[in-house]
Amino acid sequence: MTSHAHDVTELLRHLTVQLRLLNHQVSDRLGLQDVDLECLDLITRTGPLTATALARAADLHPATATGVLDRLEAAGWIRRDRVPTDRRAVHLTAEPDRTGEVRALYEPLREAIADVCADFTPAQLDTIAAFLGRVADAGRAATDDLAGRQ
Repeated sequence: MTSHAHDVTELLRHLTVQLRLLNHQVSDRLGLQDVDLECLDLITRTGPLTATALARAADLHPATATGVLDRLEAAGWIRRDRVPTDRRAVHLTAEPDRTGEVRALYEPLREAIADVCADFTPAQLDTIAAFLGRVADAGRAATDDLAGRQ
C-alpha cells in the first residue's frame, strides 16, 4: 500500500468513527437505540420494504429486526402497511412527519459539508463522489466476503 493510500485509509477510518459518534448522539437525542436509527435510515432511504428485506439489509436476525420495528412503530417513527397482493406481508414506511426531526439533527453536518464542497470545483467533486462510491462498494464487498466466511 502506498503512503497516500495508507493516509486515505486512515482518514476514512477516522471519518467512520466520527460519523458513528454523531449517529450515537442523534440516537440519544431521539430516544432511540443506535440499531433503531440505522434501521430507520434504511427504511427512509430505501423504503417501503419488508421486514425480511430490512433484516437482510441491516444484517440482523429476524427476531432482532422485529424488536427494532416494534420500538420504531410504538414511537411513531414508522408504520406497517399491508401489501395488497400478499396478505401475510407488510411494507415498512417511515412517517414523513417525523423524518424532519432526524434531518434537523444532521443539518449542522450538512451545512459543514456544503461549506467544504464550496472549496472544490465541480470536476473535483465528481472525482470525490466517484472515489467515495467505489470505497462504499469495496466496503460492501468486504462485508459480504466476511459474512460468507462464517
